[in-house]
Amino acid sequence: MSELAGLVVDWGGVLTADLNVAMGQWARSVGIEFTAYQDVMRALLGPSGGVEAVYNPVHALERGEIEVPDFERRLADALTAHTGTPVSAPGLVARMFERFEHAPDMAALVRRAHASGLRTALLSNSWGNEYPREGWAEMFDVVVISGEVGMRKPDPEIFEHTLALMGLTGPQCVFVDDIDRNVRAAAALGMVGIRHTSYATTAAEIDLLFGRTLSR
Repeated sequence: MSELAGLVVDWGGVLTADLNVAMGQWARSVGIEFTAYQDVMRALLGPSGGVEAVYNPVHALERGEIEVPDFERRLADALTAHTGTPVSAPGLVARMFERFEHAPDMAALVRRAHASGLRTALLSNSWGNEYPREGWAEMFDVVVISGEVGMRKPDPEIFEHTLALMGLTGPQCVFVDDIDRNVRAAAALGMVGIRHTSYATTAAEIDLLFGRTLSR
């Protein structure tokens, strides 16, 4: 077994609080039920949410293949048609993401990992949103944002691209994500996958895997 030397983490749901909570707050703020938003997203994503449709606007947005305003119009129209509540398109993505809360405990763990000599990377699927990048130089050796590289999780190419930038192999890296299919995709490349559900469980597993105290 290769010695672990790298830590790769997701942004939304790992370095932020739970995505469903933030999206639920946004949905309520515009007067729609969160379940209605979920229904619309399932329709946009296609069967099972993980299978490429003939044209999948969410995946296209994550790869940077369509402009944010185009996606906002499509999503706003779908939400308005489904709920009967008018949803304004301009700036929709920014409004949806403004309720995401920073997870300082996970960010501090990544900074400690970086300071301890581990190679660290951010690997995030983007909706064209702005990231709060202040302090990232002290956290990450490598930053890979899906829309900037034209690839998205869980496609193996984006993991391979990240590993190449880190100068490491899959078996040398731990990958943390809140979405199970992304964790499975990383594990298929030999990475040690952690499905993030809470700071306590993720931090304890990271401490054990790396054989050093990074949780505090």
